[in-house]
Amino acid sequence: MTDLAVRDSGPGVGTPLLLLHAFPLHAGMWRAQLDGALGETRVLAPDLPGFGASPAPLGAPALDTWADRVAEVLDGAGLERVVLGGLSMGGYLAMAFARRHGDRLAGLLLADTKASADAPGAVVNRERIAAAVLARRSVALLLEEKTEASLLGPESTPELVTEVRELIAAADPAGVAWAQRAMAARPDSFETLAQLTVPAAVVVGEYDALTGLADAQAMANALPDAELTVIPGVGHLSALEAPAAFNAAVTALLRRVG
Repeated sequence: MTDLAVRDSGPGVGTPLLLLHAFPLHAGMWRAQLDGALGETRVLAPDLPGFGASPAPLGAPALDTWADRVAEVLDGAGLERVVLGGLSMGGYLAMAFARRHGDRLAGLLLADTKASADAPGAVVNRERIAAAVLARRSVALLLEEKTEASLLGPESTPELVTEVRELIAAADPAGVAWAQRAMAARPDSFETLAQLTVPAAVVVGEYDALTGLADAQAMANALPDAELTVIPGVGHLSALEAPAAFNAAVTALLRRVG
């Protein structure tokens, strides 16, 4: 069993879908996927440690540790295999899960993420943020630096900006620091993707300034059985910014999985 908080749409038809949220949000970002918009598919979405209602993470930062926690979520729900989806940080974690628990994948959804490791400058910036939020015992820095501006496209409504800021503000400083250091240490995942034989979908927002079309295309090219969807007019949080288009791509993947 796991102590992670998990949103669960309940019994469904077909292969269940488990969704992993972006940094520094929580599973509430999947509201448009958990409200029945994906039909009768059972949808689960955990709050990763230190985000939402889940307790702060323990041990040395490593996405492999979280991948094992995700496997525990499956065990707790009585699920052998799922379609696993992740957006941004959730995508990094989905790829870590594929490395460690690939036999439990029925399909893979990678949204607004990338398979390459961080460049040196990105590693330095992650450590800056990690150290600062721990020193201040607050995630206020993320709001002061308007993190939401890098996550959302130019056409985002004021209401969506406010929602994303509220999701960010709910994070635990320990969770933010742990996640930043875990992401900084993650390896390149292209070899992992190349070995996967399950149906996959790669989704990217047209205006994603963090992990753009080139990153998405590289993942789609590495995966043996992938479909690439570019969602017009949105940025990095495509599932929140354009839920209908995002859900259409997810539904197409679920049909391919069967």
